[in-house]
This record gives sequence, C-alpha cells and structure tokens, in this order.
Amino acid sequence: MSETQVNALPQWKNLQDHAAEMNQSHRHLKHVLQDPERLATCSLRGGGLFYDYSRQRVVSDTMALLYSLAAVRQVNARFAQMISGEIVNPSERRAALHTACRRFGDHPVWVDKQDVMPEIRTVREAVKRFCEQVHGGAVCGSTGKRFAHVVVVGIGGSYLGPEFVARALQSSADKGLRLHFLSNVDIDNFRAVIGAIDPETTLWVVVSKSYTTVETLTNANLAAQFMRDRGFDPLKHLVTVTAKGSPGDDPSNPALASFNMFDFIGGRYSVSSAVGAVPLSLYLGYDRFERFLKGAERMDQHTLTAEAEHNLPLTAALISIWNYNFLGYNAQAVIPYSSTLMRLVAHIQQLSMESNGKAVTAEGSPLAIDAGVPIFGEPGTNAQHSFFQLAHQGRPFPIDFIGALRPQQGDSDLTSQGVSNHQELWANLISQPMALALGKNSDDPARRFDGNRPSSTIVLADLTPESIGQLLAFYEHRTVFEAFVWGINPFDQFGVELGKKMAGGIRGQMAQANTSQGPETANADLIQNFYIDMLRKGRWPNLG
Repeated sequence: MSETQVNALPQWKNLQDHAAEMNQSHRHLKHVLQDPERLATCSLRGGGLFYDYSRQRVVSDTMALLYSLAAVRQVNARFAQMISGEIVNPSERRAALHTACRRFGDHPVWVDKQDVMPEIRTVREAVKRFCEQVHGGAVCGSTGKRFAHVVVVGIGGSYLGPEFVARALQSSADKGLRLHFLSNVDIDNFRAVIGAIDPETTLWVVVSKSYTTVETLTNANLAAQFMRDRGFDPLKHLVTVTAKGSPGDDPSNPALASFNMFDFIGGRYSVSSAVGAVPLSLYLGYDRFERFLKGAERMDQHTLTAEAEHNLPLTAALISIWNYNFLGYNAQAVIPYSSTLMRLVAHIQQLSMESNGKAVTAEGSPLAIDAGVPIFGEPGTNAQHSFFQLAHQGRPFPIDFIGALRPQQGDSDLTSQGVSNHQELWANLISQPMALALGKNSDDPARRFDGNRPSSTIVLADLTPESIGQLLAFYEHRTVFEAFVWGINPFDQFGVELGKKMAGGIRGQMAQANTSQGPETANADLIQNFYIDMLRKGRWPNLG
C-alpha cells in the first residue's frame, strides 16, 4: 500500500465536501426515504446475507465517492493478497490466513513457498478424530468415565469467538457435554466454573499460542492443582491448543492431545482454526463445526469475487468510515434481534477495536486521521429498555440491526395481542430503524425526536451453523476493509502489551514481598504504591 495518507487523497477531500452538503436539511432521512426506489438501490444480497443500508445517511453520490476511495486504496486487491497468503501484517512480517482454515477446495495457499493447506487439513482431521473418540467413549478421563464437561481456559481471541459461536448454536449441542469458559484471572471466575463441573468427568482445553499468556497459565496451573487435590491426573484431563513446539506442545509431558495453531492466524480471527474447532466440535459435533466453516467460506468467496458495488462487507466498511470520519459519529452499536446471538457484540468489540484501534499507518508513520470505531451493544429487545433513550434523543450513533427470518427452534403457537413471539420481535426490529430515521415532531420538547439517525439492517435466513459462519466472516471482512482504507495494519496489537508489561513489574514487586526478600513498594511511583499498599492492608490507606 502507498505511504500516502488517506486524508491527502482527492477522494477523501471530495467526501469532506460532500459531507457538508449531506448535513443540509433537505438531506434529512425523512425526505430521502420518500424515494420509492430507495430500498432497491440501497440493499444488497450476497454470501448468504441481506444487507439494507437504506436508513443510512447516504445517497447515490455518497456511495460513488466511497467506492472511488476504495478503488484508489486498492482494497479488493489487498483482500485478494490476504487470502492468497501474501504478507499483509508488515510489523510482524506475517500473512493473515484465517480464511485458509475454512477453505475446502483443492487450491494451494502458499506462505514462504510452502502450501499451508495440507497442514490445515491435517489439524482439521485430527480434531474430527479426537472429538469422535470423546463422543464415542474411546477417550475418557483418568478413571474411565466419559467426559461430561469441557472447560476452555483462554483469554481474548482464545475464547470470545468460540463463546459467541457456542452460545449461538447452543440448541444444537446434543453430544452430552456442557461447555464452560474460564477466561478471567479473577479467582471468582475460577470458583464459579469449578462449582458447575464434576472434576472426574471434566476435560480442560487450554488455548494459548505461545503458552506464556500469564492469565491463561495462572488459571491452567490452578486447574491442574484442583484436579491433583481431588486425586486425578491433570494430564489425562487436558487438551492444549497452541503453537507447534511451545511449552504446551511438549512430547515429554504429553496431554491427551495437542492441536497446533499457526503464526499466520491472529487470536481475534482464530475461531475458524483449532482455537474454535476443538471446543466447538466437542460441544456441537465436528459435522456442525464444518458447516459453520462452510458458511464462513461462502462469505469469503462473495467478498473475494463480488464487484465493489455489490460487496456486502466492503459496502458496510465504507459506510462505517463515512459515519465515523465524515459525519462525526463517535461510536457504533450492534443490536442482534436474537438472544442466541447474545455474545456476538463481545466478539466484534475485540475484532474491531483491537484490529483497528491504531494511531500509525501500516508503514509506521503517525496516522493523520482517527481510526477505530468504539463498538457496543446488547440483544434487542433488551437494548430498547437499556440505552435507546440515548439512541433516539441523546447523542446519536449508527446501529447495525440484525435479524433472522426463522427462530432457531421454531416459533411459539401462542399469540399475544394477535402476534407470536417471533412476530413481536420483528415488529420491534422493523420499527426501531424507521423511528430513528424519521423522528417525531412535538410541541413538548421532551417528546420531540429529531430523527436522521442512521442504521443498517442485516438479515440472516436462519440461525444454522452456516448462517453463523456467514455473519462472523462478514464482520471479519468489514473490519479488514476499514483498515485497508485507513492504511493501517489490522493484524497486530502492540497496545495490548503495554499494560501487561507494567503489570509484570508490579507482579514482580508483589512476588518479592511474598517471599520476604524485600519491600513490595520498592521503585514504585506514589500512586502505584498507594494501590499496592491498599491491597496488602485490605483497606483504604489514609491519604491525609
């Protein structure tokens, strides 16, 4: 990608001029939506999804300018380079090949002159074999009892994506296994998990690429001691998902199984890899996990082959940039009108904000514009009774509304006020975007709503594994396209390491004090001293 900053391009300046025109009163959504062709011209179908941006503050000129910006940034070519295995993570000199984990054709994918697909297929087959052995009772715990619980020990991308998919497909979990997630180093998280399991029938899945992540190893060590204290051999209840050759992949100290992760797959993009494959295949069955992968692959192919004007993730990314950089909105909400998608937002938060929360270009120069959009959300209709007062009348923010045509387990036969539960859900899904767009006049200021508040609506056909894969890949690719336009690297995350390094220094002080080798507050600043002292004494120290 060129070193040219995106805001130095004439296409960017044209969009800035156009934004001023779009702020005029005649461009209010209540006027724009009077066009009878509005929905036909502002909606797309592809990759298994329907995407309606008719309630976004755009017109045909807006989209033409945005697609022109995408063209000059060569984002389609950059996406093709990513999928083919070229280095798109320059700071770490790596490819970004999460899409290869859900490729089922015969085409090779080359990284450093080596086809990575045979090894990816080998891992998939190993996961399938292992899960079938667990489900069939051939692989059991140390006492010979079948496993009934699976605990995933990991943090960040090692659990957020798998947790989203697991909760989304929970009704299909028919393998007799309960799935738990131990992500937080907080001892209360650990105690909640062990209070819900039977250690004799528990399989622990420790997920860490380097097998050095402090929070994960702390919990893994606690789990191992918990098992020993109850008379069970931890290694006969342990599976690791880690990089080849890491401390978690030690032939001299073998676990039940170890499945490899790859350097070219970042944590927040890793749910298609063994990170997701192991727990999700145990929980749902490998066949359902593969259906999820094939749904994601369908969106991959759409994104790779569709022209810009018909490309769902690219169009969504451009509208996101338009809202953030040109219209001045400072946040984005994601509201899935399905309780099964309750953990989608947590996954997208990490995916988007860890990928694109950057202040430097991919070449390392200070970024001249703001990048990275804060993401928040909650399932509808809960969100309507939580923060929609702000959405309708307070500080505005764009919203993605997500609906499914069919509920996962069929609708209720009972009706209330003449409609079923799913119809009631959709009544809200349909009404909220229009209410935000149109607003309402009133002589009472407290009941006046200005409207002109943008949103998109995304519709899934159903909530099957394929649809969940399509939705996941849509947001992955939208995130990457935003980065390609901004000119940043969405595949590194050095900002995550700063606080962790500082925590390491404090940890060292505490450990030194615990072994009575010296004062725990040595070489600490005054504020740091204050909090360490507070923890040691168990009360608020006197500041007077």
